[in-house]
Amino acid sequence: MEEKIIKTEYSEVMQKSFIDYAMSVIIARALPDARDGLKPVQRRTLYDMHELGIRYDRPYRKSARIVGDTMGKYHPHGDSSIYEALVVMTQDFKKGLPLVDGHGNFGNIEGDGAAAMRYTEARLERVTQEAFLSDLDKDVVDFMPNFDETEKEPTVLPAKFPNLLVNGSEGIAVGMTTSIPPHNLGEVIDAVKAYMKDESISTEGLMKYVKGPDFPTGGIVINKDDLTEIYATGTGKIKVRGKVDIEKGKAGKTNVVISEIPYPMIGANIGKFLTDVAALAETKKTQDIVDITNQSSKEGIRIVIELKKDADVNNFVNMLYKKTRLEDTFGVNMLAIADGKPETMSLKQIIKCNVDFQFEVATRKYKTMLEKELEKKEIQEGLIKACNVIDLVIEILRGSKDRAMAKACLVEGKTDGIKFKFKESKIMASQLAFTEKQANAILEMRLYKLIGLELEALINEHEDTMANIYRYEDILSRRDSMAQVIMNELDEIKHSFSRPRKTVIENVAEAVYEEKKAEEMEVVFLMDRFGYAKTIDMAVYERNKDAADAENKFVFTCKNTGRICIFTNTGQLHTVKVMDLPFGKFRDKGIPIDNVSNYNSEKETMIFVTSQTSLNLYRVIFVTKQSMLKVVDGGEFDVAKRTVAATKLQEQDEVVSVVVMNEQKNIVLQSAEGYFLKFSIDEIPEKKKGAIGVRGMKLGAKDYVENVYYTGAGQEVSIEYRDKHMELSKLKLGKRDTKGTKVRV
Repeated sequence: MEEKIIKTEYSEVMQKSFIDYAMSVIIARALPDARDGLKPVQRRTLYDMHELGIRYDRPYRKSARIVGDTMGKYHPHGDSSIYEALVVMTQDFKKGLPLVDGHGNFGNIEGDGAAAMRYTEARLERVTQEAFLSDLDKDVVDFMPNFDETEKEPTVLPAKFPNLLVNGSEGIAVGMTTSIPPHNLGEVIDAVKAYMKDESISTEGLMKYVKGPDFPTGGIVINKDDLTEIYATGTGKIKVRGKVDIEKGKAGKTNVVISEIPYPMIGANIGKFLTDVAALAETKKTQDIVDITNQSSKEGIRIVIELKKDADVNNFVNMLYKKTRLEDTFGVNMLAIADGKPETMSLKQIIKCNVDFQFEVATRKYKTMLEKELEKKEIQEGLIKACNVIDLVIEILRGSKDRAMAKACLVEGKTDGIKFKFKESKIMASQLAFTEKQANAILEMRLYKLIGLELEALINEHEDTMANIYRYEDILSRRDSMAQVIMNELDEIKHSFSRPRKTVIENVAEAVYEEKKAEEMEVVFLMDRFGYAKTIDMAVYERNKDAADAENKFVFTCKNTGRICIFTNTGQLHTVKVMDLPFGKFRDKGIPIDNVSNYNSEKETMIFVTSQTSLNLYRVIFVTKQSMLKVVDGGEFDVAKRTVAATKLQEQDEVVSVVVMNEQKNIVLQSAEGYFLKFSIDEIPEKKKGAIGVRGMKLGAKDYVENVYYTGAGQEVSIEYRDKHMELSKLKLGKRDTKGTKVRV
């Protein structure tokens, strides 16, 4: 076969392929349909449960059975995504109206995951069966082939209310996300009815019914005035607070009890909230906390914070709002698939989309039902007519050779080949004109139908059929009639499944928290060789001075309102607020310095640690591995940033020594190959922190500065060098930028 090569631009192929991929993710995976409010995986799972007969009034079935069947028939994207969707549809703390009834461990509000699918069971909720799946047998929606064209699946479920609003939705697609909060079912249904009565109703008019989001976790929405704009545009930010109650505690103390949490806090963020509150106490942001306990259970959330007797409760609660996620923001982006494409929709657009869908579903439903009633009417009329001439029908049946001959007589009046007892019967038979369906019904009719009561029941059934036909034709011909039917169904759903609102909607002033300024005092900073740091009182240090100096690598005094400066071998300066370090007992372990700074012990080495106050009073000497030296005014390191460059380094260079200049007179550089160079510190020029510096000693090709020592006037300094004792004062004073003396031991 001759090869056919198509030449095209690589960029065009990539662009087309990425757009195809992106649209597949957007339409077929991540975003919900505006009509039924479901993502494809949710819709397929519910439909599969319906097909398996796992109804609300039947026994639970293993989740693994549901997941496996859904994956095999409709959703070939892995079992984890299907089970996760199933789990979320059971969780009443995430969904305003759960669609699946779960039996077993399906996770909890504190973020614990569900048990494996082999352990849990599920079935449909009654509302799902009645409001999403009950009319699928009436040709109300289109079906499409599944991924391998062996099954049919619905393109959308005939949801009878705007599920997109009631249950909300969250999803991340390619280049777009959706985030729709849940709402109260009763309020949404009232808004739908208001729209059906007046399609020109404004967003403000609809919001007389839909007050705002109704989160399953309750809470308080505090920016009521912003909601109209949010629902008119489909985007915005909703501020939510947890519900706080004040209770009397033991011994005159006060308990701050959190009984409802902001919706974004569900899951792991509850644990983070508890950690944040504990951190407020550890970092001395507040000294009012005595204890914090999480007493939450199946009955609901209950987080108790015990405060001291003289605590300012209102100020403390405002601090929780400002410093923790007790006040949080829910970002609204009401993006959904409408008419086959993603669209950011307003409240009115979502309701309109669902109402239009309701009319489409109702039209198809009642057309199907009308066709069935007309078919019943035809058969019923044929049976009634046959009962009136039953003797003739029996004579035709007895005189016919086969079914086809009898049917031809009943439908077309053909009497050829049929034996009649009377000539009049033949004449009457030739005048019969039953329809095909009527003739089949007559031929299949059982003899007991000739009983008087059965005939009377048939006539009554025919009257009911005629009444249904009249009703269905009226619904299909008059929009008002159809609207009334839809509203009646909505009323039934509201009566059966609505619940009181949980979330309070109001305008609340922004929390004002007055942070108490800490009383300035001298403390002692301690850091051991493992990087655990803390501060202790001066008196405590004096009592434990010998042990503190022996057990810690860095020990110095500082102000509790100041900062700690950490110089590293990479030339970085990391600063830490002293207030961020635990202040306590001498034997307390402290916290890793990594936890309160940008210092990374895995990527850099700590060279020198001091207080920012000390740096402001003195100058600082830098020495690098490649023997670059400089003196920098300590005031240059008085910065507010957590990390800045302390010095500039050449390629492959790193800092070996950083010291504060105090009483040092001479500097001694020791290279790895055993060269020592001693010269006056006065030879080191003062530079800016952004400068590289000057060369301290000449080094061989593979040599580098290994250690740096300092001596003072008349000061004897001895070191251990290669297991030998060495007096630095005996070294000859040289000049900077020379090779130094080779020391042999």
